Amino acid sequence: MRTQSKDKWVLITGASSGFGAAAARAFGAEGAKLLLGARRVERLEKVAAEARQAGASEAHAHFLDVGQTASVNAFVAWAKERMQVASPGTQALHVLINNAGGAHGLDTVAEGKDEDWEAMMQSNVLGVLRMTRAALPLMPHDAGASIINIGSVASRSAYEGGSAYCGAKAAELLITRSLRLELCGTGIRVSTVDPGLAETEFSLVRFKGDAERAKKPYEGAIPLTAEDVAEILVWVANRPPHVNIDELIVKCTDQAAIHKVHRRK
Repeated sequence: MRTQSKDKWVLITGASSGFGAAAARAFGAEGAKLLLGARRVERLEKVAAEARQAGASEAHAHFLDVGQTASVNAFVAWAKERMQVASPGTQALHVLINNAGGAHGLDTVAEGKDEDWEAMMQSNVLGVLRMTRAALPLMPHDAGASIINIGSVASRSAYEGGSAYCGAKAAELLITRSLRLELCGTGIRVSTVDPGLAETEFSLVRFKGDAERAKKPYEGAIPLTAEDVAEILVWVANRPPHVNIDELIVKCTDQAAIHKVHRRK
């Protein structure tokens, strides 16, 4: 499916692993030009190389911490410069994927830690706001450009130990809806893609490197993969310019709800 993404600039945050890395490879296969940001630069460079190998006409990597305004502004200034060098006279960013985020811990409110709460709010909430604010001036109007935010089924259903993460993703959902209202008439589409159980580094980060505990959520089930979600992101961005996918919830077949997962013995 080499369609609207070919030769278009796509900016992906949190692109060093998981959904972000898979999206880089998927958009690369479409022939897109990629601007990739994350904190783990060595891994990010590897993803950029994989995207080029997949078919990306260009793939550039740069340090990005969405939890810091200065880092976001520096990254977007770099992105603008890269686009100008590659295509003098044009600065058209066609797709922004706000993917950076994640969960930290699974504590109850009574046992929650400030550093975990603050990390989740910075990346999942303020990071989306900062990146969107900084990138909007680079996005063309009336051209079918897309802002795609990575949400979660946690934005719609609470679970024990998930208060801060569920709250952060609920904020992402309402930010997406507000932004769609604010940008109505500009031609910029605004979407949220909300995955359920997906096997990435998500649980490893949540459980602070405890690999055995991180495997537990997926045992006996066949979860989504990062590539499943990446394929959806490409599809959302490639709709005709007059079509906006407002909200897309995707779960593996084994998951009927957050608390209802079929597990094989």
